[in-house]
Amino acid sequence: MGFFSEFKEFATKGNVIDLAVGVIIGAAFNKIVGSLIDNVVTPLLLKPALEAAHLSTIEELTAFGGVKYGVFLSAVINFIIVAFVLFLFIKGINTIKKKDVPPPPPAGPTQEELLIQIRDLLKNKQ
Repeated sequence: MGFFSEFKEFATKGNVIDLAVGVIIGAAFNKIVGSLIDNVVTPLLLKPALEAAHLSTIEELTAFGGVKYGVFLSAVINFIIVAFVLFLFIKGINTIKKKDVPPPPPAGPTQEELLIQIRDLLKNKQ
């Protein structure tokens, strides 16, 4: 098998395509979460604290003359929101999967029970 045909087989496998779609959706989701942090969470939850510090955004928080820990805090808040949304998403998928799984078939007789039935039938025949 040639190099290019082997690469083509690898690139067209379902897992690689699923991963590519996941990365693209993740990048788009990152923009949504960033906008949620910058435009909703920060103004609503952190506005009083930011006003007390005379700042307009969390990214402006600095310490020791230049350490921008506000950027770090923004990233932490971003991570928590992404993790929570993914948790809810996976929980919803798992709930749907549980509903789709058919119940297991009723258990049949065990091997011992079958042997007992055969023994009893043979006794009755004699």
